[in-house]
Parts: sequence; structure tokens; C-alpha cells
Amino acid sequence: MTTALKAMVEAALDDAARRTKTDRTKLTVLSAESVTWSDGSLGCPSRVRRTRRRWVPGHRIRIQAGAEVLDYHVGRRGVPVLCPAGRSIEPVPNGST
Repeated sequence: MTTALKAMVEAALDDAARRTKTDRTKLTVLSAESVTWSDGSLGCPSRVRRTRRRWVPGHRIRIQAGAEVLDYHVGRRGVPVLCPAGRSIEPVPNGST
């Protein structure tokens, strides 16, 4: 895992602990991987905001807090953003363009 990805995971863990009111030591990182998102929504579309279709390199971090799984999506800026359950779209398969 790169230093940059480790920093993103740490930020996502901090956010997950705050949101779920769970001690960080009880959180589990299920995955932290480099992905390619199909557009600027980073795989988390909003009905309000439209984005142009273009490939966006990024990361996906999944954290388990008890029975809940939090799905964080990261774009070029390197800031993990929680994608609410049910809104997440899978990244481009194999990072292909």
C-alpha cells in the first residue's frame, strides 16, 4: 500500500469512527484499492448533480463497523467521500478505459 493510500485509509477510518460512534480499534478495513471511476461522480451519482462522462482514476476504501459497511470513494484530490448505502456504482472493470 502506498503512503498516499495509507493516508486516505486513515482519513476514512477517522470519518467512519466519527459517523458510527465506533472506536477505531473495532473498525476493519475490508479493502483499499486503486480503481477507475466511470465519471466525475466517483461511482456515487446524485440525482441533483450531473457529471460529464470521463474516466477518473481514484481509490475505493471499504470499512466495516459492526454490521455496517461504509464505502468511501476517492478521486484525484485524494479525499475519501462516503457514498451512502444503495448509491454506490462499481468502478470500471480492471481499470480499463
